[in-house]
Amino acid sequence: MMLETPRLRLRPLTINDTDALFGIWGDAETMKFYPAPYLREEVVALIEKQLQRYAAHGTGLWALELKETGAVIGDAGLLVQDVDGQAELEIAYHLRRDRWGNGFATEAALACRDFAFSELGKTRLISLVRPENVPSQRVAERVGMTVERETVRASLRHLVYVIER
Repeated sequence: MMLETPRLRLRPLTINDTDALFGIWGDAETMKFYPAPYLREEVVALIEKQLQRYAAHGTGLWALELKETGAVIGDAGLLVQDVDGQAELEIAYHLRRDRWGNGFATEAALACRDFAFSELGKTRLISLVRPENVPSQRVAERVGMTVERETVRASLRHLVYVIER
């Protein structure tokens, strides 16, 4: 499975992506809206979890590769999440800090949205965003999402952004 946008390829993660993803998931600034940045062994476990998600759901986080260079600059994808006891499909994204502000997260999130609606036949998608994470809120809004409600996950307040087809 691979998605393409004008500048990106979204492809399944592999264990070879560990270094690139540790540079994102292990970065304190990038992960400041999470309980803590991930340790290297936790990144490996997260990659393995995505492989399980691919098998179980056909979706998960995918590597974001620049078409021009093949460099992995982030991840984006569709995650089945339990939100207040309901299974929801979330558009999720993380981007390497030196690539912030260039529209890559929006480009990837739009590709995920379009894939979920057209290929998977989904009619509702969410994004879980911390209220303090204004850049991620803007990405969700550019995808066409609006805030439906608040929820608490991992003892942290989140906004539940929603788009319905």
